[in-house]
Amino acid sequence: MSKKIEAEEITSRRKLLVGVAGVAAGAGLLAAGGAAAATKPAAAAGKTVNSITVKDGTVIHFKDWGTGTPVVFSHGWPLQGDAWEDQMMFLASHGYRVIAHDRRGHGLSSQPWQGNNMDTYADDLAALLDALDIKGATLVGHSTGGGEVAHYIGRHGEKRVAKAVLVGAVPPQMVQSPTNPGGLPMSVFDGIRASVLADRSQFFKDLSGPFYGANRPGSKVTQGQRDTFWLQGMQCGIKNAYDCIKEFSEVDYTADLKKITVPTLVVHGSDDQIVPIDAAGKASAKIIKNAKLIIYEGAPHGLPTTHKDRLNEDLLAFIKS
Repeated sequence: MSKKIEAEEITSRRKLLVGVAGVAAGAGLLAAGGAAAATKPAAAAGKTVNSITVKDGTVIHFKDWGTGTPVVFSHGWPLQGDAWEDQMMFLASHGYRVIAHDRRGHGLSSQPWQGNNMDTYADDLAALLDALDIKGATLVGHSTGGGEVAHYIGRHGEKRVAKAVLVGAVPPQMVQSPTNPGGLPMSVFDGIRASVLADRSQFFKDLSGPFYGANRPGSKVTQGQRDTFWLQGMQCGIKNAYDCIKEFSEVDYTADLKKITVPTLVVHGSDDQIVPIDAAGKASAKIIKNAKLIIYEGAPHGLPTTHKDRLNEDLLAFIKS
């Protein structure tokens, strides 16, 4: 090999090593920056484009689409804000601003060990509404999200709320008790807890059947819909999913419902196998001062998906009214 060629090769190798070192250094700086960000004390309700950091450091992810009168969605267990995509797409296309967050521990939000309780869920929602300075909103909650909406109003008032919608919602209380004889036995919820710990992946696959009424004759529920339920469920942290069972089953929302004075729409499926209508939707409609009950005959718990067209129209009419 000539000295000229050898020199050129050495120079080339040096350039390559310098380039690799630069990339590595850059990656190190990024990693260091990420570590610094992770350990940096969180400001109260610090906001980015699609997330806020609440006072305990938990990051709450959200979507915020469209412009106009705000409609804010709270999802069911063990799902995430995307469970509302059919309603969000529809209302945003009709001139509304739609916002849906992933409850702590769910979806793209943080999975903290602590704070998986309804008081904190309501406070997280309050932090989101404050950070976005939401006013005159319609709050829409499905299942556990209905409890979140009710408890938010009971805990933080109606200053940012114009209307409320409870869809297949858990209030006033799911578990059977002396004051709630029509509720479900505690053994039902103990079974859910045991299933989450034993094999939550298979449990979510099985639960998607009654959730959407796929176990009923003539069901048109698709495998894709059931797969989406499983996928969203598996994005929820196991500790968060486990703790939330107590919140949707044992919390008594009666006092919260009594504090709701804004116009409220209660929607419930008559064939809801997850949150039976008699002790839930019908009971809540009797407690809330200014409530209208709409029963979807034969509809399952997951009616925001199975009956999306009807629910979209009912939501639009109610918000406009």
